[in-house]
Amino acid sequence: MAPKKGLLQRLDEGPVIVRQLHREFLRAGSDVMQAFTFYASDDKLSNRGNESSKKYTCRGINDAACRLAREVAEEGDGLVAGGLSQTPTYLSGLGKENTQKEFKKQVDVFVENKVDFLIVEYFEHVEEIEWAIEVSVKTGMPVVASMCIGPKGDLHGVPAGECAVRMAKAGAHVVGINCHFDPFMTLEGLRLMKAALDAAGVKVHLIAQPLALHTPDAHKQGFIDLPEFPFGLEPRICTRWDMHKYAREAYDLGVRYIGGCCGFEAYHIRAVAEELATERGRKPKASEKHDMWAGGLKMHTKPWVRARASKEYWQSLKPSSGRPFCSSMSQPDKWGVTAGDSTLKQKTAITTDEEIAELAKPRRVMNGK
Repeated sequence: MAPKKGLLQRLDEGPVIVRQLHREFLRAGSDVMQAFTFYASDDKLSNRGNESSKKYTCRGINDAACRLAREVAEEGDGLVAGGLSQTPTYLSGLGKENTQKEFKKQVDVFVENKVDFLIVEYFEHVEEIEWAIEVSVKTGMPVVASMCIGPKGDLHGVPAGECAVRMAKAGAHVVGINCHFDPFMTLEGLRLMKAALDAAGVKVHLIAQPLALHTPDAHKQGFIDLPEFPFGLEPRICTRWDMHKYAREAYDLGVRYIGGCCGFEAYHIRAVAEELATERGRKPKASEKHDMWAGGLKMHTKPWVRARASKEYWQSLKPSSGRPFCSSMSQPDKWGVTAGDSTLKQKTAITTDEEIAELAKPRRVMNGK
């Protein structure tokens, strides 16, 4: 029987689900619980229908979000970050003073809640993020700044490298890119940023928080311009092994704040944490039973699935689109074995590496196909 409407409303708007979402990412390996305050400036909250009710305010959302993030962070010795992003005030051309007033209202609540640092993120124009950084550095807190841009730079034509230098000179301690583009386009943009920072002799740390969606066909404004945005993007979701590759490339580039934005689920963060377990000195709590690559697969009842219990298999795989009417179709293994075949006999002992190697050899297929 479906829950009553009143119960559903309380669950949707209550703190239980918010805490649990934080907790999933904490167990997956997140070091930072970022308060869920995206786009929570009063000028945004009063936009498109909320003005009459005044039900949600910047102060109300930011305060509650900080407290919930802190509760969960303390379960795993995590950090809490407060985030602010672009404003309708800037997009409406109302000027620096009015725009910075919106930023200050957000920052004041973060200061009161004693967050560990600020994230100034999701800005399409370097001018606006400079204004946000100026307000944020006055708190004395560490400031992380990231723009939702790609290799082509901001929407006013400022190159990605110049954006990085300007963010750093405005006072940000960490600079980089978040959202709008996939991990590998994001890293392409970060390479340009790093080169510009090095050439300017500016020393700051780097952050990458891309989409968990493939966007090789996205143009300057990223995924929000794709025809599938926002309700048809699922076929573009990155896999776990995409995230392993992203984490390694980001780390090798020198990025030390490695995370994710839209589309990232806890299992994506777990893949990042597992890839960098040696560098971090630990695996995520969710990996205590077994790692993502092999542990569970070694216990699978089907031999062809046990054969996939290796990192090499997944790293070399080129997955299908997953859409049956797409031109890129999957190629099933077609092992064609069932009850009576020796490979299906179950054992109580753990699967050995030798057994995996044997299973991974080319096999017969049903009807010779």
